[in-house]
Amino acid sequence: MINYIWFFIIASGVLFGVFTGQGAVISKGVIESTESATRFVISLVGIMCFWCGVMKVAEKSGLTAKIAKLLKPILKMIFKESAKSEEALGAIVMNLTANMLGLSNAATPFGIKAMEELDNINNKKGIASNDMALFLVMNACCIQLLPSTVISIRAAAGSNNPAIIILPALISTAVACIVGIICCKILQRYF
Repeated sequence: MINYIWFFIIASGVLFGVFTGQGAVISKGVIESTESATRFVISLVGIMCFWCGVMKVAEKSGLTAKIAKLLKPILKMIFKESAKSEEALGAIVMNLTANMLGLSNAATPFGIKAMEELDNINNKKGIASNDMALFLVMNACCIQLLPSTVISIRAAAGSNNPAIIILPALISTAVACIVGIICCKILQRYF
């Protein structure tokens, strides 16, 4: 559906530009924007490689394992049904830990594994369990200790201090995660 919406927006803009005699301006804008987008992506790739390397060092040094060890008791209290399955809880912990460190690429396989494990212990196959819904919410609004992707984008865009967003990101994602958990726990009682 979103493809149709975007197509409609772009097509109507182009048609409006052509009918108002602004076709040359549209062509020039398209060429300039693609050129700047390409430059931005190339600069972003270098910065992303750096942050992925830093995160790989954190993973190899055991930092992610230490964070996972700290999270496990907290998650056992939050995920009542899944606390019985070490496989499910382990995948959830690793997914959330990777997300906290800004490693969304590394978090994806753990997220898929967590959902598979949660489905294995689910009594109603084909219907998301309360823990599955809670995990999805926590995955979507995970607390960001180091928002490396946003820092990389800010650095590629020429920000003077790209890491200044660490504290605001930590506060906003913590609030979002807490609110998400509370909403899930409240809704679990009714649905």
